[in-house]
Amino acid sequence: MTQLPRSIDEAIALLAQENYICGRALATVVFLSLKLGRPMFLEGEAGTGKTEIAKAIAASLGRRLIRLQCYEGLDASSAVYEWNFPAQMVAIRTAEATGTTDREALQAELFSDDYLTARPLLEAMQPQEGGPPVLLIDELDRTDAPFEAFLMEALSDFQVTIPELGTIKAAEPPIVILTSNRTREVHDALKRRCLYHWVDYPDFDREMAILHARAPEAQEALSREIVGFVQRLRKEDLFKSPGVAETIDWAKCLLALDVIAMSPEVIADTLGAILKYQDDIQKIQGSEAKRILEEVREELADA
Repeated sequence: MTQLPRSIDEAIALLAQENYICGRALATVVFLSLKLGRPMFLEGEAGTGKTEIAKAIAASLGRRLIRLQCYEGLDASSAVYEWNFPAQMVAIRTAEATGTTDREALQAELFSDDYLTARPLLEAMQPQEGGPPVLLIDELDRTDAPFEAFLMEALSDFQVTIPELGTIKAAEPPIVILTSNRTREVHDALKRRCLYHWVDYPDFDREMAILHARAPEAQEALSREIVGFVQRLRKEDLFKSPGVAETIDWAKCLLALDVIAMSPEVIADTLGAILKYQDDIQKIQGSEAKRILEEVREELADA
């Protein structure tokens, strides 16, 4: 198990080992969260690296990553546990066939750990090899207010209650990371229990560093044009601007096609790697892509 970082610089270096390049502000939140044992709440546009930082922290510290993917209608029991009903039914039929009549003993057996399936929140409360796990509660904004209220209580004491078994408390609190794409506002009461950071799109130099880390085989000139083009797209009036994840995907697509230099034709053929809505693709195709590429090359030449 890797030791927790003792400074902000160590946090930056630790994440860089997993090819996660972040700014000092985000590294400060990571360092303080690990040092103080406070959950971190990361908000920002999709594709800016919120989920990836949880993976990087888990990998760099040698901890298990437990992910709770949020969705509309997620309730407390689905996030904590479920009973293995098929196995319980087999046990009941077996008891009937063998003539077992001790109902209390049978009930105690049916509602024991043997028939319990742990879901992410319960798993995160249980001891893990290598130390407390990293609990990623991803896209919290997809859930509703009742689940937020439950989560606030669970994270305040790091414990969950199973009616048939009682309260289970974490011996050591997990490292908790909550993310939101801000499709709706998350309640202030939950945010106050966390260290907050808005994960923004990186500037040109940092996005270049990210691309070098994730697609090192890309040539310098091509990488600069890729990053410059994506950064310009984010200034356009699009339904969904491309994130850093799309920058990396686009670079890998161009490398797979053995592209050495950008052209309007190459851009038109591969726009689906960075833009995910047909209206956006139609808006950028053709003369618009050519205009943006020419402006990017002029800026790069002047830099």
